[in-house]
Amino acid sequence: MAGRINDEDIALVRERARIDEVVSSYLTLRRSGGGSMVGLCPFHDEKTPSFQVTPARGLFYCFGCGEGGDVISFLQKINNLTFTEAVQQLADRVGVQLRISDDGQHTSSGPSRIRILEANQAAHEFFVSQLAGAEGLSGRQFLAGRGFDRTAAEHFGVGYAPTSGRALKQHLNGRGFSDAELVRAGLIREAGYDFFQGRVLWPIKDSGRAVLGFGARKLFDDDRIPAKYINTPETVVYKKSQVLYGLDLARQNIGRKSQAVVVEGYTDVMAAHVAGVDTAVASCGTAFGDEHARLLQRLMGNHDVFNGEVIFTFDGDQAGQNAAIKVFNGDQNFITQTYVAVEPTGLDPCDLRMQHGDAAVRELVARRIPLYQFVMANVLAQHDLDRGDGRLAALRQAAPLVGSIRDTSLVNQYLRELASMLGMDIEEVRREVSRSSRRRIPGRPDPVRTLDPAPDDVLSATTLPWPDPADRQLDAERSTLKLMLQHPTLFDQEWDGVVAEDFSHPAYRAVFAAISQVPWRPDRWTDGVRDATPDETARQLQIALLVESLPGEPDETYATAYASRLRLIAVTANIRDLKGRLQRTNPVEHRPEYDAMFGRLLDLEMRRKQLQLAVAGNE
Repeated sequence: MAGRINDEDIALVRERARIDEVVSSYLTLRRSGGGSMVGLCPFHDEKTPSFQVTPARGLFYCFGCGEGGDVISFLQKINNLTFTEAVQQLADRVGVQLRISDDGQHTSSGPSRIRILEANQAAHEFFVSQLAGAEGLSGRQFLAGRGFDRTAAEHFGVGYAPTSGRALKQHLNGRGFSDAELVRAGLIREAGYDFFQGRVLWPIKDSGRAVLGFGARKLFDDDRIPAKYINTPETVVYKKSQVLYGLDLARQNIGRKSQAVVVEGYTDVMAAHVAGVDTAVASCGTAFGDEHARLLQRLMGNHDVFNGEVIFTFDGDQAGQNAAIKVFNGDQNFITQTYVAVEPTGLDPCDLRMQHGDAAVRELVARRIPLYQFVMANVLAQHDLDRGDGRLAALRQAAPLVGSIRDTSLVNQYLRELASMLGMDIEEVRREVSRSSRRRIPGRPDPVRTLDPAPDDVLSATTLPWPDPADRQLDAERSTLKLMLQHPTLFDQEWDGVVAEDFSHPAYRAVFAAISQVPWRPDRWTDGVRDATPDETARQLQIALLVESLPGEPDETYATAYASRLRLIAVTANIRDLKGRLQRTNPVEHRPEYDAMFGRLLDLEMRRKQLQLAVAGNE
């Protein structure tokens, strides 16, 4: 989505999208005390629930790993989405029509987008029902012939489009959808005929399980469209270069395992999942491209290069080799390792499963080899290695591949492999690889690569240390901030005299700095403080303080006591420091400076007595 979402629409999404309902669609929550809900954290492994949702404040926080935020940031973290994508998914869920500003002009993404998603969902339900009907026999026979039973068809949401040509149109018209909406969704053609006829269909969903479009396979020889596979035409929700089939089923496993297996077809995805390779996805009606790569990388998260892998199941023929080279040329989109799993017999995962069973599919993935190695073997095969000039040409073409290996600890091993394949001295190979590494490869990035995040993904640099919540010396700072965030109206407009210098820990000081500059508004207090905080550590700390419990029921006296105690601790520390400076200052040689510090000390001692009385009186 281009442009900027209207701030009022974002606020409306936050208001309507109940965090407990959204979180409950991903994990089980149970009621706890104080109106909160708890469950097992989805962001780290744990046996005792430490993940807390506070519906009244619209926040979540894990006391185990420190992850926290609002409903938008939860969706970002759980699905590895950008801010814009998370807002759009929530808007679709709660029926908010987002207004997008572009060059100062405001446009609306709905109701067309929302209606298209609703039409797609209704069409999906219709197709599924048709597969189970009398005419769907051909579709069921097709699936059975590829080893998929009714349970598998239901799990993957497979459907069937009738041959009549207008069955879907009539059904959706009866559900209240106009022809214009159905054309815009790519479900019918301008002439009024169903876009899909007499085909078995797979729903293509996003990571939030919304139906974006369909992929359809030819069943009958007299089909008027000769192409074996056709897909939904491009719509406002379906962009073939940005969607992957099976993503809705594989999303969580990809994030958890930091692995993605890219296959070539819908039945290959089904076969892989049924066989236990539950991270399999496929591109839809187009070759795997840069945007697909960035989508997978975002789902896997920014793991280091040694954890995480993307495995491609290319065929060993020329088409598979060309596809591998294309992916290798876009390899900079990944910060994880890339591999190829090639079946020597040329069988795709679906046929492999049919002939040799589930274990054969798992073994195919387990036998993966590095992508660069597959490409390098194909590069060397293009040269006559029996000739000296052929070996030299092969070395010069292959050297950049070795130079691009991310894991530098493996370079020596691969140098030996290349030298052995070429029949050349390893030092000669090493020198050529070194020379190629100093030259930028045309069309390729530098060997050390990072995934450039989209603007929505960029967080402010974290510079502040995380305070220990069990540090007794910082208890007054933490407790005062909890009161300020959770019950700001208990303090006066000057925060009962508290200033930023009263906080010794930089993260606590940053939180107070945000609090002190945001005017009180009951509908925007929490959001306002968050927006006023540039540091990510301070933002996460705010969430923790907002959900932590307070002893007893706080009132103004309670707040005044904590503010006075915090100020008393700060004044006492200042007195201690000032006394030390006085002891180090010669009163004869530096009389004016000494007198000024002594006068300052008297003021601080007087203030300390006043604060001691205030603390005693309020406590």
